[in-house]
Amino acid sequence: MRRNFLIPPRLPAPIPAWFVFPGIFAALCVCHFTLLSLPYYWDEAGYYIPAAWDFFRTGSLIPISTLSNAHPPLPGIYLALAWKLFGFHPVVTRLAVLFVASLGLLAVGRLALRLTGVHAVALWTVVLTALYPVWFAQSSLAHADIFAAACALWGLVYVLPAYRLGTSHKPWAAALFFALAALSKETAIVIPLTLAAVSLFECRRAPGMARIRLGRESVWLLSCVLPLAAWYAFHYFKTGFLFGNPEFLRYNAQANLTFPRFLAALEHRILHLSAHMNLFVPVGLALAALLLTPRPDDDDQPPPGALSLPLILRKGRESTSQLSDRIKNDGVEANDPRPGLAPSALRRIFLLLLVNAVLFSVLGGALLTRYLLPFYPLVLLVAVATFYRRVPYWHALAALSAAAFVAGIFINPPYGFAPEDNLTYARVIRLHQAGIQQLDQRYPGATVLSAWPVSDELTRPELGYLTQPYSVYLVPDFTAAGVARAIEEPEKYSAALIFSTKYDPHSPYFTLGAASRAADVRYFGLHHDLPPVELARQLHGDLVWQQHDHGQWIALLRFNRQFDARLQLPASFP
Repeated sequence: MRRNFLIPPRLPAPIPAWFVFPGIFAALCVCHFTLLSLPYYWDEAGYYIPAAWDFFRTGSLIPISTLSNAHPPLPGIYLALAWKLFGFHPVVTRLAVLFVASLGLLAVGRLALRLTGVHAVALWTVVLTALYPVWFAQSSLAHADIFAAACALWGLVYVLPAYRLGTSHKPWAAALFFALAALSKETAIVIPLTLAAVSLFECRRAPGMARIRLGRESVWLLSCVLPLAAWYAFHYFKTGFLFGNPEFLRYNAQANLTFPRFLAALEHRILHLSAHMNLFVPVGLALAALLLTPRPDDDDQPPPGALSLPLILRKGRESTSQLSDRIKNDGVEANDPRPGLAPSALRRIFLLLLVNAVLFSVLGGALLTRYLLPFYPLVLLVAVATFYRRVPYWHALAALSAAAFVAGIFINPPYGFAPEDNLTYARVIRLHQAGIQQLDQRYPGATVLSAWPVSDELTRPELGYLTQPYSVYLVPDFTAAGVARAIEEPEKYSAALIFSTKYDPHSPYFTLGAASRAADVRYFGLHHDLPPVELARQLHGDLVWQQHDHGQWIALLRFNRQFDARLQLPASFP
């Protein structure tokens, strides 16, 4: 008599979201536990938290305490609601962002299951996405990109062609999520527009009902523009600027419209989508797997009467009885190759990757990898689906990719990158905390020479670094040119909190060449800060404290100069 399987490799229906989501959220909270109380950093501190803070205090959708960049208001509204319910604290913010990241991972699982029909592929795609260093770091940072990524991935769940052609689409649901994605980050509107263009193109050659379905789908996707257009109209009415303040528009768009700059940026974007932060491991393994022929659909099915292994350890997709039923019902031969992603789904995925690589080679003054956050799960899904279709022990390749990602979370690559791409951002925050603590202990009330983002950390108590703000003498960076003006105006500051503004370990082995580095200097702000000792010498100060951590540093300078003491008297003083 045949025994029942312990855990069927292929479940009859997706596991309910209410059952899966708490597990994902709990796992993310545990993995990010040591990061929850960190104060805000980089663009969090520079824009998103001040904008949400202004809405929380005043109800204004247009930022008051910082220049408006015309970014849509949905992340700020969400964070303000979280603070209203649970209090204004970094822990509340981090947990609120982890909640959104968990929704994004749930969408990744649903998308993988819809496109492949294989629970093991969906599981590995979720695990690899959660462990990919860029996604892992952004899961607890209050940037708009994680909000846009979660909404966009849910939109893809309802619009990309499923592995079963009979599976119904829900273009209205996709349009709703894409509209929310665009109201989180304006550049997300490119995703539904690209998919609408594909639907319109396919509509010309589609027969009968398929043409109607594709036409309806394109109309729904194009409607996502309306909420974003309404936001920009409101922003223009309130500020007189359509796409943010002129300096923001110049830096992120107008100054980028040169062909050499585009080619240099595109080179980086291709690497971001294929190799950055150990992404080359699953991508390289998938390319190698393409050299193998697809496996027969039943090559590793258990014999009748055998116990089934748990789902995560299974190579197979269906039990023997399920396979037999499918053969009888669908007319599928037992030795047919395993199905991969549907060609129509692959076309849309690769087109989305191409369009957004080109888009973010034009837009954005900085080559931040988080701009591509919705697309790393798509790359990983294609890789895992390729493993599953062509490699016998494909779980080993997925596990090797996971190990590479875990290493990337903690170990810096031998080339320059943004600290927010892995846990380096936490090291930088802790360095800044230590430096500000030293400043509080040694020189309270000083006028401090510093650069952004420490300048914001010293002047905004709501960012979590201090309780009493400082007066700041701002310099652009700590290069010789950056401090030249400060050398000529020594009377305007009494202390200096200097730090590394770039992480760029120059390696002769991991570089795109001298021409690429020259382009990075010209177009993307690459520079090299002077070391603390040299800065102290040029500014004629004393180095009283410094700290280093994995290539990042911070230091405190004092100046032996006489300053005029001015007593501010009240108007009624006799």
